[in-house]
Amino acid sequence: MRRRLGLIALMLALAAGASSFPAAAQKQGGILKLYHRDSPASVSIMEEATISAVIPMAGVFNNLVVFDPKVPQESLQSVISDLATEWHWSDDGKLLTFKLRHGVKWHDGQPFTAADIKCTWDLVLGRGAQKLRLDPRRSWYENLDDVTVQGDDQVAFHLKRPQPALLALLASGFSVIYPCHVTPAQMRQHPIGTGPFRFVEFKPNEFIKLARNPDYWKPGQPYLDGIEYTIIANRSTAILSFVAGKFDMTFPYQVSVPLLKQVKDQAPQAICEIRPTNGTNALLNQTVPPFNNSELRRAVALSLDRKGLIEMMTEGEGTPGAAMLPPPQGLWGLPPDQLKELPGYGDDVAKNRAEARAIMEKLGYGPDKPLKVKVMTRNVPVFRDTATALTDQLKQIYIEGELDLVETAQWYPRLTRKDFTVAYNLTERAVDDPDQQFFENYSCSSDRNYTGYCNHDIDNDFVRQSLETDQQRRKAMVWDIQKRLEQEGARITMYYSRGATCWTPHVKGVLLPLNSLYNSWRFEDVWLD
Repeated sequence: MRRRLGLIALMLALAAGASSFPAAAQKQGGILKLYHRDSPASVSIMEEATISAVIPMAGVFNNLVVFDPKVPQESLQSVISDLATEWHWSDDGKLLTFKLRHGVKWHDGQPFTAADIKCTWDLVLGRGAQKLRLDPRRSWYENLDDVTVQGDDQVAFHLKRPQPALLALLASGFSVIYPCHVTPAQMRQHPIGTGPFRFVEFKPNEFIKLARNPDYWKPGQPYLDGIEYTIIANRSTAILSFVAGKFDMTFPYQVSVPLLKQVKDQAPQAICEIRPTNGTNALLNQTVPPFNNSELRRAVALSLDRKGLIEMMTEGEGTPGAAMLPPPQGLWGLPPDQLKELPGYGDDVAKNRAEARAIMEKLGYGPDKPLKVKVMTRNVPVFRDTATALTDQLKQIYIEGELDLVETAQWYPRLTRKDFTVAYNLTERAVDDPDQQFFENYSCSSDRNYTGYCNHDIDNDFVRQSLETDQQRRKAMVWDIQKRLEQEGARITMYYSRGATCWTPHVKGVLLPLNSLYNSWRFEDVWLD
């Protein structure tokens, strides 16, 4: 038996080794063709806040560190080197030093150096000579005091307080490195990176094209000659084009559960994988009446039939959740028994709505005097569909919502200006770590705290959980924070949806993470058979 177990272990080890190093089977050449769901405002990852920019531009850039794409569930333990070859923390946890890779060049031939790392974070912190038009990631790095250069091949990140999760933020697909010698204005239209693909052209509402970088610092990669994204706003047209063989791959996560059945019926050879997508939520602008009233926000939370929404929008594939992605895919989400204690999460929808109507009537609303609001949402199918269902549910408690559809180019600027009363939004999971979600979406000082929610005591708790090195103690703190955010109506979380990505069998090497949408999209390991 011991010999058999030993043989099995050896076979598994050999199989794992073979899957980790499949170079013999890979082929060079070919253009990977995908459709794209909409036209991004720009192609500057640093200035955009949407997957519409991150996915097509990911291959243009590198990070200091990345999540290992071969490890499905991303965490601090799966962070590996990229432009940094090694790193170490100081004893007090306030200094993180990186050694950098030699011989890397920008796509225009200029050498990559440590100065580019400093320039990147000076831009994010607003300290550079050049300024970003929009700065969605500034809240991630509020704890960063400075970045110093130590020669051409070493940089140090100086923190105001210890922050173990900083490495996870640096590994995100949003934390790419920009060159010192290229202006933010140029990066919006013609970005220069060090990644496996060079930017070729972006024609709004038509296409985005990338070409192989022959000088990429990873020998032999990428395998593809290029990548082409054709922008098709109509989801049905895009799916039919994929089924007809015009595209090798769908835009990631944009195949809904009902549409997935159609794809499998019409293209049974397609390889499709379902993953959790972003949290869906109702944003209530708390900086102006009427939703500066916490009782009114509670009524909205009580109005939701989450089970009904999940059944309608995902055919039962979605999952109720709070600020963090629910388990088992998510590392920090509340367990179901604790969720049910929160407003509107219980199974008795009729009871919840009766309580909500009583609150509304106390506030002076009723069937003859409804609260009329515009429900702003992005003009993309995955937004429109659930926003429509949300307005139907709000009618159950005397709130009459009219959809206000906004194109992608204006969506985040309007949210940042708080130019809305109610909005349906998808809260991104750029990193499955509380430091990203809490500081970006709920902190009093964050530009991306779209609802204007502010509780300084909870802000202090954000810092305390960030300092905690014991992961079980940190999880208990994170669970408690999520409960309080839901109870105060900071963002009315509805549910976590599911979406599929499909590709044809001749596309090889695609790996989809379990708990993030924004990473592993360089396609440097992908090849066409």
